[in-house]
Amino acid sequence: MLKNPPSPQYELEMISLEQPVPKDHLVRKVAKAIDFEFIRDEIAPLYCQDNGRPAVDPVRLCGKRW
Repeated sequence: MLKNPPSPQYELEMISLEQPVPKDHLVRKVAKAIDFEFIRDEIAPLYCQDNGRPAVDPVRLCGKRW
């Protein structure tokens, strides 16, 4: 028997990106203590400057979120 698929459920919940990680979490302490900007200099030769799509920020890919 052929049935109509259920309609998608659209629910939105507004959350802060600060909520999932407590303020005293080790990840936050490490992020404050280490300057991750050196990553850009290290991997710049691996990216093409004039071809392809714009890259995702390499610092973000390596885990800096706070």
